[in-house]
Order: sequence, then C-alpha cells, then structure tokens
Amino acid sequence: MLVYAGDKQQFLQDVRTNAIDRKIEQLMALKLHKRVGTSEKQSWINSLTQMHSILLDSEIPGDAGVAIEFAIPNTSKRVDFIISGLDGSGRHSAVIVELKQWSEVFPLDSVDQLLLAEPESEIRQVETYLGGGKHKVVHPSYQAWSYRAFITDYNSNVEEIPIALQSCAYLHNYYRKDPDDPLFMPYFKDLLEESPLFCRSDAQKLSSFIKRYIRTGDAKQTLYYIEGGKIRPSKSLQDALASMLKGNQEFVLIDEQKIVYEQMLAFSRKSAHDGGKRVFLVQGGPGTGKTVVAVNTLVRLIAEGQVCAYVTKNSAPRNVFEAKLKAGSFKRRNISSLFKSSSSFINAGADDFGTLIVDEAHRLNRRSQQGPKVAGEDQIKEIINAANCSIFFLDEDQRVTAQDYGTRERILFWAKQFGAEVEEGRLASQFRCNGSDGYLSWLDGVLGMQSETANPTLDGIPYDFQVIDDPLELKRLIEEKNQPDNKARLVAGYCWEWKSKKASNTDADIVIGDFAMRWNLSSDPVFAISKHSIEQVGCIHTTQGLEFSYVGVIIGADLRFEAGKVVTDYHRRAKTDKSLHGLVGKAKKGDRQAIDAVDTLIRNTYRTLMSRGLQGCYVYCVDKALAQFLKTRVKGYQAESLDSEAAES
Repeated sequence: MLVYAGDKQQFLQDVRTNAIDRKIEQLMALKLHKRVGTSEKQSWINSLTQMHSILLDSEIPGDAGVAIEFAIPNTSKRVDFIISGLDGSGRHSAVIVELKQWSEVFPLDSVDQLLLAEPESEIRQVETYLGGGKHKVVHPSYQAWSYRAFITDYNSNVEEIPIALQSCAYLHNYYRKDPDDPLFMPYFKDLLEESPLFCRSDAQKLSSFIKRYIRTGDAKQTLYYIEGGKIRPSKSLQDALASMLKGNQEFVLIDEQKIVYEQMLAFSRKSAHDGGKRVFLVQGGPGTGKTVVAVNTLVRLIAEGQVCAYVTKNSAPRNVFEAKLKAGSFKRRNISSLFKSSSSFINAGADDFGTLIVDEAHRLNRRSQQGPKVAGEDQIKEIINAANCSIFFLDEDQRVTAQDYGTRERILFWAKQFGAEVEEGRLASQFRCNGSDGYLSWLDGVLGMQSETANPTLDGIPYDFQVIDDPLELKRLIEEKNQPDNKARLVAGYCWEWKSKKASNTDADIVIGDFAMRWNLSSDPVFAISKHSIEQVGCIHTTQGLEFSYVGVIIGADLRFEAGKVVTDYHRRAKTDKSLHGLVGKAKKGDRQAIDAVDTLIRNTYRTLMSRGLQGCYVYCVDKALAQFLKTRVKGYQAESLDSEAAES
C-alpha cells in the first residue's frame, strides 16, 4: 500500500514548506491505522530533507513518481523511499532507497570470529547505535535489497508489465572510514554490487545512480502498478524452487509421506478454489519425515501460484533450509519470505496467505512477542486467521519448554472457532535412527516415558548406540564420524551456564574433568551445517527439527538413575535455561502438576536429542548409575548389579 504518493515536484514542495512530516503522519493514520511517535516523525524530517537535496538535480524528471513508506503486503515492513519513472529503453523502472540516520557503525566481534571459521558464510550484520544503545541490525544494503527481492518475487505486475527494480541505501549522516570501514568489508562485496551504499559525501553518486534508471517521468504510473499488483509467487521463484527438489534424494517422498502430501495438496486446493477456511493436522514422531513433507508441500503450492510460507517457532530449521537453498539456485535471491517465525502473524490480515505450513507445531507459544509493546493473543489463532488453509505438523512428545503450547486439542479448538473444515493425517514409518521404530520404542522405555515396551534392550535392532565412559572419547568419536560428510554433532542437556554468550568471555562452558567445550556461538544460526560447529556443543534449541548422521549426547545431572528407575532433577539445570520458566517456582512449592510437567519436559528433551542421529547415537552420562543402567539395556553389554555399581560411584 502506498502511504505517500506524489511526483518529484510535489515532494520538493512538501519538504520546502515543512509539510512533509505532517502529511505522512496523517496518511499513516488513514491508510495503515498506525500512530507514529516523535522520533519517527523527526527521522522523516531529517532524512527527507536530505532526499530533497538529491532530487533538486534538474536531470531527474519533475514528473518522476515519489513514494514514501510503501507498506509491503503480507509483511510488517515498509520501504522508506521509492522513485519511479521510465528508463532509457522506455521500460517502467523504480529505485528503492533505504534511508538511515546512522553516524557510527561497529563490526560485530562474533561475526569476525565466525568469518575466520566460516569464510564462505553469508554475513550481513553490523552493529550501530539505535534506541540508546548498540543493537545487531542487518546491513542497510541488504535491507533495501530484501525489499526489492520480495516485491520482485511476489508482485505480479513487476513480472508482467514488466518493472525493473533497483535498490540502494543512503546513510546521509555517515562518513566512510578508510581503509577498514565496517560497512564496506570484503564479505559485503557481492551485496554492495547488488545494492550500493551511499554515505554523506556520496550525494552526487546517489543522484547519478537514480538518473541511470530514471530517465523520464511516468506520472506515478509505475508506483500504481506496484501497488495494484496481485500478490503471488513469480514464475522465476516457482522454477527455482522446483529445480531445488528435482533429483534431490533428501526430499523424495516415500509410502505414507506421499499419501499425506497428496491429501494436504487436495485440501489446500479446495481453499484456493472456494476461499473456505481449512485446517490440516499431521501427527508424527521423530524421523517420520514431517519436514520433508512440509518442504515438498511448500514447493508444490508455490508452483501452483499460492502465497505460502514455512513456519516454525524455532529458528534453527528455518536458518538451515535457507542456507541449503542459498547454496543452490537461490544464491542471488532473497528467500526469507518463504520462511517465517511463528510470531510473524500478530498484525496479519485475514487470509493474507493461501497456505501456511507450520512445522514443529508443538513448539508454538501462546502469545507472540514483537518487542516490549507488541504482543499477540494466541499463535495458533493468528496463524489460522492469516491463511485460507493452515497445515500443522505435530509431535507432542517433543514439547521441551514450559512455553511450548501446541497441542492437537488447542489446534482443533481454534479451528472450530473459525468454522474451519478439519482433516487429519499421520506419519508413522521411521526414516531416521537407521529406520528403526524399535530404537524409539527402546528409548521411550529406558527414559521412563513408557512403562511397557516391546524393546527392553537393543538386541536385534540395527542402530549404533553406545554408552561412552569418557567425554573426551565421545568427542573423539563424533569428530571421527564427522569427517566424511560434516554431519555429526555433539549436543547436551542444558545443565551448564552459557558463559561464552558474552563475546568477551572466552571460558569453556561445559567442563567435565579434562573435557572443556563451549556452547555453540549465538552468531552462528546454522549450527547443524556450519563446518566448524563440530568444535562447539549444540542444545535442544539449535538441533530440534534437524538431523545428523551421528549425534553425541552429553546427559547432564538433570537425568539420573536412582532406586531402580530413571529420575529427573530440575535443580541441576543451568540458571540461564529459560525452558522451565514459569514452572520451577511452582514445583518448588510442591505443585504436583508443575512437578509432573517439568519431569516430562526434561525427558522429552533427551528423547529429542537422542533421536537426532540417522545412523547412531553415542552418549556420555554425568551420572554413573545412569550410564550403567543404559549399558545393561544395550546388546553386547553384560547386565550387572545397578545398586552395587551406583554404590561404587
């Protein structure tokens, strides 16, 4: 939606008469129903005064279109400034300008460290003063480029008219620092070629950049084309997604995966045809292929012209899939619009999306939070409201924090409130853990999650499970398994404080005798596939929804073997762990429901960690009695007296 739309002459007049800020404020209230604060109004005055100087260039046509605060559909994002016209070939053209008032920028120490470890990584963050302190922010050129890429990929008129879009950033208070300016480091080279950045002393260069693409005026017609374009995925986006799956064995559907996939497609197509509200619920345990089915569904529906997104609360699966796609045909595209956080739909309109595909739906929160002042009501409600068809992939046994809210019962409740038609499917066959349902059955038994199991031992189950007595040996084995394909990782229960979260702290986090390692870097969003994350320890939040060839699990003191059974102890969790927030206080007061909930979440955490490995899982237990108990349940170990072993330890 266009908030302010005029031509160059009108814009210059509005700035010259000091009317620009009030006009935009009134239009924001009228069109977006949004009130703005004093700081935002002041930013308009400062930045638009600078753009006034740029547009005084007489070679920029007076009837070129000018848009300010263009609201991008299906997002909460707004483009600062667009100037439109016709290029030298008479083609409709527009230049997006991201405006920043920054005067000082700092490199991120953690990003510099990551670059040493991952020189091929796509790094796009810098740090600047914002709101009274330093904050992590994306590079302004990336921000401008991402807006341009989204409009290109989802606005039908851009493809059909066609419209040539360009983007750049203008930091009108910022002087470039030579030779090592944080904004112009070598790893930003490709980005700056796609979307140039202009500083305070580059006013003439910015003017020349605009004139290169805006040769004659268009009386705002290009802006109206952009505003009126139907929101749908472009043909080039459809083709790129399809090519990603073609011949990729990682995404081949087997047996009931194909059945559920076809059911979901048919269900979604009904909503696309008649506009009816529908909810599809898929239940399946670890390794049943929920994510594979979800990605296939996303690709197919986009190929059919639906506006879709893959949604998770946990960022790890989104980041990994984005990184995998960027390594292929999406290297020069912005695909973040395909992958959204579950908190993205607070302000979404009804049926903004054709289909939303929610993976790891058990991890949904009740309330979304976007900053200290913006809170949602219910994530399940917001998602169903935002799409004609909502698909939820669910495994309630993988709820691992007190905030995990997604259940079948709650999804069905909100579906009923919306009058949605409901259909359900199930994924049962195991494709992880060497395809062994028996291993998961055994795991549920030894963790005390099932009182009876058909697999009390691993005898006859073709899965490489070992109990390792020394954490250094566990580390060596996982490093060895990682060498062929970079698909083995060390993970642990959250029983050690995250000291290294502060970049200035170089201490190891997890120390067990001579074993000392750090938790994974907060600046590395793709722990599962980064080459050097083998040197770090992952946790439930960086691994859930993902899989490895081999996983090494360090079981902390929150899981022990006592009096003939496996018990949990929430007192041994790290103080920095927020997973049990809201339950621990109640548990300490003897609340039985809270005690049971904490117990379940700890067991679920280790069940989830210990089911990440495709071929094998090796564990080290802080509690020696638990290690001995597990040994007695594994083929090849001789059962011994647990009581005597525990007494010796």
